[in-house]
Amino acid sequence: MTEPRRKPKESDLYAPIKAFLEGQGYVVKSEVGAADVVAVRGGESPVIVELKVGFSLALFHQCIARQKITDDVYLAVAHQSGKRFLKAVKDNTALSRHLGLGLITVRLDDGLVVVHCDPGPFTPRKSPKRQKALLREFAKRTGDPNDGGQTRAGLVTAYRQDALRIALYLYEIGASKGADVARATGVSRATRMMADDHYGWFDRVEKGVYGLTPEGAAAVASSGHVLGS
Repeated sequence: MTEPRRKPKESDLYAPIKAFLEGQGYVVKSEVGAADVVAVRGGESPVIVELKVGFSLALFHQCIARQKITDDVYLAVAHQSGKRFLKAVKDNTALSRHLGLGLITVRLDDGLVVVHCDPGPFTPRKSPKRQKALLREFAKRTGDPNDGGQTRAGLVTAYRQDALRIALYLYEIGASKGADVARATGVSRATRMMADDHYGWFDRVEKGVYGLTPEGAAAVASSGHVLGS
């Protein structure tokens, strides 16, 4: 009968990390002061590695505290299988770079040590394209219809506000030509939006003419403060 595989412990990471650092000429000792691992090479600043089985906020807090001692601080976690862990490594590598920390994973089956990033100063690259899109959405949105911190589901965007303006017009006037809707509502892309029917609110009655579906009527009835002033 196969014995159940025991859960890894933080101490399981130490031997692979020690061997890895010694291979680069460091003298390595564990549990020095508050640090899990300290490595020293000549007159260089010490390297500190904090060990954890998995990622946690507490681990990042520990590593930030160690930056009071040295700039060369790494967090090390046990490698796990699966896409979820790969995504966690990607996300936490980005976070580590922002915080000026290094990130290491250790594969416990064979002791493979992988350095995903080294400590160092970080300046995030700004995206003018994303900033332009943000400001465009800000300018086009009427009022402030969302509650800060709400989930993406049901979020009111400028596009949704335009769709509601179209729906309100059709609710009051009835099926209309796209050009008439655009002119009356001020939504220049009205015909395209009704044709795309992103929300299921619009029904093509005939070429160039659109009406409102029951879902659209319900959206108008519940729109409340969404259109702002």
